[in-house]
Amino acid sequence: MPFTLAQRHNMKISIITVVFNNAAMIAQCIDSVLAQDYPDIEYIVVDGASTDGTLDIIKKYGKKINTLISEKDNGLYDAMNKGIISANGELIGILNSDDFFYDSKVVSAIAAAFADESLDATVADIVFVKRNTLDKVIRTYSSKNWRPAKFAWGYMPPHPSVFVRRSVLNDVGLYNTSYKIAADYELLIRCFKRQNFKWRYLPLITTKMNTGGKSTSGLKSLFVINKEILRACYENQIATNYMMIYSKYLFKPFEFLSR
Repeated sequence: MPFTLAQRHNMKISIITVVFNNAAMIAQCIDSVLAQDYPDIEYIVVDGASTDGTLDIIKKYGKKINTLISEKDNGLYDAMNKGIISANGELIGILNSDDFFYDSKVVSAIAAAFADESLDATVADIVFVKRNTLDKVIRTYSSKNWRPAKFAWGYMPPHPSVFVRRSVLNDVGLYNTSYKIAADYELLIRCFKRQNFKWRYLPLITTKMNTGGKSTSGLKSLFVINKEILRACYENQIATNYMMIYSKYLFKPFEFLSR
């Protein structure tokens, strides 16, 4: 089985889902985690005190969800931080409530890669789908040609595809909640700048991601995220400018190719 080597090291993997008022999609997200064939998953759900029935759906799963936190928070990244703080796994992965794992073997494939104890993180691929056509892929976001030097050009590996050792987050810290949209970008910069940081690209689709997320919801969000990308680079001593960052839109059709 693909996770045998990782089992020998008793590798617990923590999956964190944050949610607020998403009764329409939360069950499908949870089901995709519970369907994983890897035997040692710690599943943490952080609910921001939803009022639309989301919490009732979550509670129906009972002890299948290892940790449930339901309380008001200060936004998406504050909720993610709560999940990380409560996590006990050696590896951390994020699965947003609008998204779901591509198939039942994703986590075991990740675990097999981390049988290499020198590995700090993996990046992979995700696909985009629409809510009414969840089985129809409209585009693929691949990490295959991504390199850390591309941070300066406005590129990051798809956040849902990233799995990182808890020890790395203990070192570099949590999401900076002063960012509205790009705290994931800034945190990944800190991870990849860590001394002797070892990462690997896996030719694997980890996640089906619904379009229309916070970072892709209109022109205003586009301006905000690029302003925050510039800030993230400056704060982490990466030389860049707006011309470099906005140039990515000339090449984006080639970066987001359907398979």
